Amino acid sequence: MNPHSLVSIDDLSKDKIMQLLDRAKFFEEHPNHRFLAGKVVGTLFFEPSTRTRLSFETAVNRLGGRIIGFSDPSATSTSKGESLKDTIKMVSNYVDLIIMRHYLEGAARYATEVTDVPVINAGDGANQHPSQTMLDLYSIYKTQGKLTDLTITLVGDLKYGRTVHSLIMAMKYFNPTFRFVACNELRMPKEYLDFCDSQGIKYTEHTDFSAEVIDSSDIIYMTRVQRERFTDLMEYERVKDLYTLHNAMLDNSRDNLRILHPLPRVNEINVDVDDNPKAYYFEQARNGLFMRQSLICEALQIDPQSDFAE
Repeated sequence: MNPHSLVSIDDLSKDKIMQLLDRAKFFEEHPNHRFLAGKVVGTLFFEPSTRTRLSFETAVNRLGGRIIGFSDPSATSTSKGESLKDTIKMVSNYVDLIIMRHYLEGAARYATEVTDVPVINAGDGANQHPSQTMLDLYSIYKTQGKLTDLTITLVGDLKYGRTVHSLIMAMKYFNPTFRFVACNELRMPKEYLDFCDSQGIKYTEHTDFSAEVIDSSDIIYMTRVQRERFTDLMEYERVKDLYTLHNAMLDNSRDNLRILHPLPRVNEINVDVDDNPKAYYFEQARNGLFMRQSLICEALQIDPQSDFAE
């Protein structure tokens, strides 16, 4: 196992998180450098992705590296029955870094156990999505000027939403107050409530996306109800449109409030919110490029700020 892999947000200390945020700021100011000249990165996407895959691939290109890989496993030997182990070991022969998304929880951790090449988890089932969490932290930090003592409201699919699970774990260092807004079928899993209890993280649970909750929030993090996580489509149809944010709902919200969303959205944020200055989800997606440049350099033990100074 390569010690520089990133599988879970829990792999990062507070100091490392802050270092990665500072490095993302550097890349926002200096996005184009050939720090990866001569490096090859494998992008293995066993599950569909747009923003995550394109931002990782853009990050590699802007850093001067080369990319091999796939976004459709049906066009690979996986469709012939090749095991994940064999795929990882085969690709490891060709690349310096593997970036992998997989539909099975724990797949990224398993990948690190069968290769010495560093692995970045680009999402494994409903489990973790650490690069998304790091760009979320960067977005929060940029808009709030801090990460500490914030009230963060998470809305929608809290059961299967790997982005909110990772965000909770990352915020343990920063004394947040969480509001969990979800129907009973999609409420935050007990393991994450237990995590909050064990870390002294304050939280309340709500089924009503009320004005009181909205107006006392610093961050509202909307999530899509993910049809692909449901085995019962009738259950999906019943819960998919329970929470929708409209522009009028923000009339009395805090000036510093920002609306985040990992995207893609379906119906959970009405388009009338897009022109509100508190809407930040498209800028949030842009921040993913800079943070993923930061994470790639970390995995390959490249210090861009030091190299740039030289």
